[in-house]
Amino acid sequence: MNNITIHGKIFNMKKTKEMIYWGDKPYVSLDYTLKTTYGHKIYRLALDAGMTCPNRDGTLGTSGCIFCSAGGSGDFASSRNLSITDQIEAGIASISSKRPCKDYIAYFQAFTNTYAPLPYLRKLYMEAISHPKVRIIAIGTRPDCLSKEVLELLDECNKIKPVWIELGLQTIHPETARYIRRGYDLSCFEEAVCNLRKLNIDVIVHVILGLPGESKSMMLKTIDYLGTKDIQGIKLQLLHVLEGTDLAKDFREHPFTLFTQDDYCNFICDCIEHLPPSITIHRLTGDGPKKDLIGPTWSSNKRTVLNQIHKTLKERGSYQGKYLDH
Repeated sequence: MNNITIHGKIFNMKKTKEMIYWGDKPYVSLDYTLKTTYGHKIYRLALDAGMTCPNRDGTLGTSGCIFCSAGGSGDFASSRNLSITDQIEAGIASISSKRPCKDYIAYFQAFTNTYAPLPYLRKLYMEAISHPKVRIIAIGTRPDCLSKEVLELLDECNKIKPVWIELGLQTIHPETARYIRRGYDLSCFEEAVCNLRKLNIDVIVHVILGLPGESKSMMLKTIDYLGTKDIQGIKLQLLHVLEGTDLAKDFREHPFTLFTQDDYCNFICDCIEHLPPSITIHRLTGDGPKKDLIGPTWSSNKRTVLNQIHKTLKERGSYQGKYLDH
């Protein structure tokens, strides 16, 4: 096992004849990053802070992004009827009943979690930060919802406990961005990343694989683009068609091809090979609520999908950064 430094991060790299392993996997997983940074496993608590979104309140639109469910990507978050403290306590109780854990990530997941008056945001963030078992604050938001005042608040919070900002880019291609009703252009995303990194705030970017009209080559261009940016994490999300979304309506009226399990597992390996090891991979697939999932139905068995991805990586001799000049 060799220690190497990439973009200021120290990694334990194990090199075999065919592959490179980052810890026990051929990619830099979130679990690996947390364990090497903090010395132990840290679990995520999904929170609902009662937000909305400019794509829903009439500022940009009223229906949200085309794939967005009623829960605003927070389908597995706690109830917004509870306080942030009560949501954290409920999440801790649920996790600790199955496995011991001393630290947690408070993840503001549902809708756009910087899109509210500043006093309200301050109250929510500080309530989460003050919880003794919360080690990190993760905030899901949009690049166009990071005003100067919000950035100042995030900077203040980041000096108390680490703050991660999760940005839903999904794609770099403007025609796809228009189709999904994203509502901002790539320059807005780039400016947001630049502003956040000036404050030493970690940035995690969400990408959806399998969006209608995108070829594998187009998807890899999004991955390659992000590999050149100063981001610290990425979530690779399989496209889910969920009941009640405009995407579901479009799928029924104008059917488009969804990934098969084998094809997706192979393509994920392509993505991993194109990503530099300085970027932590937070997610490789994703799972929508089973009761609402129209397709692909195979994705509902997340453990089976992850096992197949790991098996395919080994069979192909794939590892993170394989096709990059380290």
